[in-house]
Amino acid sequence: MIRKLVAEGLGTALLLVSVIGSGIMGEGLSDGNVAIALLANAIATGCMLYCIITVLGPISGAHFNPAVTLAFALRREIGMVMALAYVIVQVAGGLLGVWATHAMFDLPLLQVSETLHRTRPAQWWSEGIATFGLLFVIFGGLKSRPDAVPTLVALYITGAYWFTSSTSFANPAVTLARGFSDTFAGIYPGHIAAFVTVQCVAAVLSVAVFRRLFH
Repeated sequence: MIRKLVAEGLGTALLLVSVIGSGIMGEGLSDGNVAIALLANAIATGCMLYCIITVLGPISGAHFNPAVTLAFALRREIGMVMALAYVIVQVAGGLLGVWATHAMFDLPLLQVSETLHRTRPAQWWSEGIATFGLLFVIFGGLKSRPDAVPTLVALYITGAYWFTSSTSFANPAVTLARGFSDTFAGIYPGHIAAFVTVQCVAAVLSVAVFRRLFH
């Protein structure tokens, strides 16, 4: 159990390092070109996802995402106590990853995102689509090609940065952690609750749909 929790916390921390760090670097080097900054952000996140899922998947299942953990718990593939422990370490790992990244770029460790407002029905719907699609890739991949799941998830998230209006957070732990970084990848804390709610609802719906689709 301890090994699994360490893997989940470490993996989520590294995921946030890639999200926040590539956002800072992309914004700093793009000379104001938001498209280039977003491209850098997407590629770095996809690369990190492939690495951490491949390396840590055999230990914990490589959730790194409370919505994924919720879906597996509803499918009764992980116990509720373990699922709750996963969520706690995912949230803690995400925050530690944000602070570690701030330290790398010589920024104040403790920040709150003040300017990046993400609060429209279109973006909430986008988060629902993004999370539903992520779970489609995970459960479909586990059914058809389990060995390809790291690649599938990495490719999906890299693409979803571009084809969703919200840039595909699709992860409550990542959403919460990004509220504590006033950088390119941040989100105003007052808008976190709506994102997380939609992500969790999408996870619940995905279980009902994919149980039948991938029976």
